[in-house]
Amino acid sequence: MTLETINNLAPDMAEARFRDCCAAEPWIQGMLLGMPYADQEALIGQSRSLWPTLTEQDWLQAFEAHPKIGDVDSLRAKYASTKALASGEQSGASDASEDILQRLKAGNDAYAEKFGFIFIVCATGKSAQEMLDLLESRLPNSRAEELENAAREQAKITELRLEKLL
Repeated sequence: MTLETINNLAPDMAEARFRDCCAAEPWIQGMLLGMPYADQEALIGQSRSLWPTLTEQDWLQAFEAHPKIGDVDSLRAKYASTKALASGEQSGASDASEDILQRLKAGNDAYAEKFGFIFIVCATGKSAQEMLDLLESRLPNSRAEELENAAREQAKITELRLEKLL
C-alpha cells in the first residue's frame, strides 16, 4: 500500500487500517482528521501529535488490542486482522524454551493482576529472554509508571505499524 492509496481510501477502510495500527478511538479519529497526508513524515507526525491528547482510558483501549507476549493462540485468534502488521513483533517468543515461556506467562499474569492491563513492549527485535527481563524489571514499578512505560511502548509499536502500511 502506498501513501496515495491510504489517502484515497473510503473513510471506513482508512479507519480499519488505522485501527490495525492502534485501537485507541481518539487516535484513530485524529488520524482520519489529518488526511490526506503529504508524506510519511506528516503521517508519523500526526500520530506523534495525538499521543499527548490521549487519556488513561484511551491508552487502556489501545492496550486491550494486544495479545500477551508469548500467547501465540491469543495472537492467532483475537488479532487475525492485524496479522500482517504484527508479523515479526513477537517472533522472539516463538523459539523460546518452555521455561522462558512459562515465566513469561506467569510474569504477564502477575503484571495484569497488579496493573490492570497487559504488559506492553515493542517486541520487535527482542528475544524472549530480553522480553522476560524487561517484564521482570518493570513489575516493581507503580501503576502510574507502568502506564507511562506502556504508552511509550504503544507509540513505538504504532509507529512501526504505520511504517508497514506504506
